[in-house]
Amino acid sequence: MMEFISRDARASGIAHIGAQPIALAAATLVVILVGVGSIVLWRAYTGTSPEQDRTTSTRQLQARTAQASEQLVEKTRGLEVSQQESIDQLQVVQDQLLTVKRLLTAQQNDTKRLSEQVQSLTGAVDGLRQSFASVQSAEVSSPPSTRKPSIRQRAPAASGRLVGAHPKPPKSPG
Repeated sequence: MMEFISRDARASGIAHIGAQPIALAAATLVVILVGVGSIVLWRAYTGTSPEQDRTTSTRQLQARTAQASEQLVEKTRGLEVSQQESIDQLQVVQDQLLTVKRLLTAQQNDTKRLSEQVQSLTGAVDGLRQSFASVQSAEVSSPPSTRKPSIRQRAPAASGRLVGAHPKPPKSPG
């Protein structure tokens, strides 16, 4: 039966609290007001409030963001300038490369032309050698007596006269 008594005691305690709802509400209200009052006093004593902290941190964040944006803009401008310089240098190098290609092509054409000229001259020299060799072999195979003397050989023999020319008549003494 003790259980029943304890149940009754509990039920009477709960019933006793439930019987005075105004007192319960008043006690809850006092606890809430004390909590709010302590928060207000704490903020007033420390001098800061979360709203001010948020405002300050927001302003600092905005300032940092603006500074970072300015730095990004400056870096972007620097990159644009260096990119343009690189493009200009590349164009100069391309122009130089085209000039070198043209010069190389001209030099190759000159080399080809000169090579062809050397080949034609070599052919001409070979032709002259062959004709000279054939003339020498013809001179060696023919007897020297049947050969007519050349103009050079005849000129001293004619004692100053041209071959085939008529002799001069002697001058008269008077």
